[in-house]
Amino acid sequence: MHIVVCIKQVPDSAQIRIHPVTNTIMRQGVPAIINPFDLFSLEEALRIKDKVGARVTVLTMGPPMAETSLRKALSLGADDAVLLTDRKFAGSDTLATSYALTSAIKKLSEEEQVDLVFCGKQTVDGDTAQVGPGIATRLGFQQLTYITKIESIDQGAREIVVHRRSEGGVQVLKTALPCMITMLEGTNTIRFGKMDDMFRAARYGLKTWSKDTTGAEETKVGLKGSPTVVSKVFVPKPRAQKATMVEAEAPTAEAPSAEAMAAAAVEAILGAQPKLADELLARAAAGL
Repeated sequence: MHIVVCIKQVPDSAQIRIHPVTNTIMRQGVPAIINPFDLFSLEEALRIKDKVGARVTVLTMGPPMAETSLRKALSLGADDAVLLTDRKFAGSDTLATSYALTSAIKKLSEEEQVDLVFCGKQTVDGDTAQVGPGIATRLGFQQLTYITKIESIDQGAREIVVHRRSEGGVQVLKTALPCMITMLEGTNTIRFGKMDDMFRAARYGLKTWSKDTTGAEETKVGLKGSPTVVSKVFVPKPRAQKATMVEAEAPTAEAPSAEAMAAAAVEAILGAQPKLADELLARAAAGL
């Protein structure tokens, strides 16, 4: 079984800055990390490897500095890593990104058939959740999103059973391989890398592919292949209104009880929102 995990190196979300003219993320001087959502998918792929002996290839598209994220994935137990980097990929939106990654996955399939593709639910810098489904559509794979558990994989029948979180509860789905999976956050615990894997990651001869290596069409990548236009990016202004301190009375010198504090909070809310009190009384009278 061959598993491809698509990851992305993103700026640490706590230190993101927006360029005032281009409306793009300023990455210079900002620490880079593996997209946190991608780590859950990587861990799940490694667990499948532990159970059935799969080969795990990590793939990312980005500048040369993204090499550090690939080596991090290798140190956790991935077998191979491919860096898809080319100046012509610059400015790619989700449509162009999914096309470029799909081209690389097809190239990997020429060496060994790809059975599973894992992607993060979304990225912390874009938050679109579009690249994974875009890859699945281009490859013609079934797409399983918001997965909380992989129940079983039958390599002989080439079937997989998963649990998917939905608004109505949990869906148990069975589909045929190959397919694309995005794992929800918190569904597993990211492992610590073994010392042997860390040494191997440091010595690994990273595969670096360009647009020409994958055979991607120039008109479908970068700005030429990106119809998305960001008209404006801004940081919300902080609220000028200060928090109100609500104090509850206590019959003795001791701290007020939880019931007294709750009553004081409700009284303060209803005092500030008189219409809310009337609406609640009306709903109570109607038995709602």
